[in-house]
Amino acid sequence: MNGELFPDDDARISVFDHGLVVGDGVFETIKVAGGVPFAMTRHLQRLRKSALGLGLPEPDIEQIRDGALAVVAASGGPPLARLRVTVTGGKSPLGSERGNSPLTAIVAMAEQPAPAAAVDVATVPWPRNERGALSGLKTTSYGENVRALAYAAQRGGNEAIFANTVGQLCEGTGTNVFVVIGGRLLTPPLTSGCLAGVTRALVIEWADAQEEDLPLSALASADEAFLSGTTRDVQPIGKVDGVALPAAPGPVTKKAAEIFALRSAESPDP
Repeated sequence: MNGELFPDDDARISVFDHGLVVGDGVFETIKVAGGVPFAMTRHLQRLRKSALGLGLPEPDIEQIRDGALAVVAASGGPPLARLRVTVTGGKSPLGSERGNSPLTAIVAMAEQPAPAAAVDVATVPWPRNERGALSGLKTTSYGENVRALAYAAQRGGNEAIFANTVGQLCEGTGTNVFVVIGGRLLTPPLTSGCLAGVTRALVIEWADAQEEDLPLSALASADEAFLSGTTRDVQPIGKVDGVALPAAPGPVTKKAAEIFALRSAESPDP
């Protein structure tokens, strides 16, 4: 926290921290495999972009990088872990107005189970606002995602899928969505309101995916589909709203997963 290393039970933030009071903060989740963080530079670049997009002062990315490496080194090296970097507006008044305190910067790490071989998803009735102030930013204001994920779980889904305000396929609560239609690998463009996922960008680059506006219905009617995300890499979708897709994984998904595994093994910070 703010340049100091603590055991998790000793870490404290003020009850007046703006991240706690109103969710005024940004974050990144970084996969750590065998003690090695993956794509840290891309994640920290996005952290900076999200902070500036939220109107926060520019965080000290190099100090955060040093802190992240210190946490990893002190962790004992679990085989797979989730490294969480959070930056908040710091100590502020009890309201939406920010104070003049320095930012709060926190890096925490916990062991992460391996992702399931496939995932079932449920579409939710609430849209992402592709024109909202937080669109495309990875902020700590995750109440909407918590509600959506609970809705999906009640319907047998392990992830919730959002459309945007015009009914286009957008994203999951913490994932990007890819579909295969007629042999083409497609994903919604950033203009749909989805987050610019680090794994999403690498899949597009490495597996020749194309960005295209798609109706929400394209997911259920796809030949195959998968989610991408930091803790999932490429994860096939088995069912959409309880209805099985033709293949999970299908051939395009298998190829994308193989390419991602190969290329990510070649470089831990692509």
